[in-house]
Amino acid sequence: MPVVDVQNVIKKYYRDSQEILVLNGIDFQVEEGDFVALIGPSGSGKTTLLNLIAGIDQPTAGSVRVAGTELARLNESQLARWRSENVGFIFQFYNLIPVLTALENVELPLLLTPLSRKERRERALTALNVVSLSDRASHYPRQLSGGQEQRVAIARAIVTDPPVLVADEPTGDLDAKSAEEILALIETLNQEFKKTIVMVTHDPRAAQRAKHRKHLDKGVLTA
Repeated sequence: MPVVDVQNVIKKYYRDSQEILVLNGIDFQVEEGDFVALIGPSGSGKTTLLNLIAGIDQPTAGSVRVAGTELARLNESQLARWRSENVGFIFQFYNLIPVLTALENVELPLLLTPLSRKERRERALTALNVVSLSDRASHYPRQLSGGQEQRVAIARAIVTDPPVLVADEPTGDLDAKSAEEILALIETLNQEFKKTIVMVTHDPRAAQRAKHRKHLDKGVLTA
């Protein structure tokens, strides 16, 4: 069974009396350990599909099953717990909390777990070590470069050891050198740590790192 199984998904938004069709009959599967890039023009529905896979949004119609769970069957509190255990998020703008150190930012997802404070710190340090940033554990986001901030964000995404990582334009706010380093790190997470990754990008160089590429245009998915 695919770790991500999206079947005949339709997503509509409503603005006053206007109906906006964003996704139109999407079928999309990702096998365990795969690395898939979703590409396409702005407004094509890429981020909407990513949000459905991550359990942030719900489809208007169709089925979204991820890591063996049919997401429509979960209520909001169950969805929050499911996300914390199954999905790691990598965003374009890092979403780090400025008053927390790198270590404290990485530790945040673990506050929802029964781990002790010592265990949380050990896990967070391990995640920072994976992204080669353990020497910046006590630094605040303002003391880090953009590439380092994204590394902290990736450490936060993997600290709970989720089976699926979703990345929304992870290099969109980085210079070329930092972008290459982040893409190499994401590739390592896929190849060495066996993470299943779904990445939204408009950057052809980023898309080339993926094992498979899917193109979205006007809510329709093609190979």
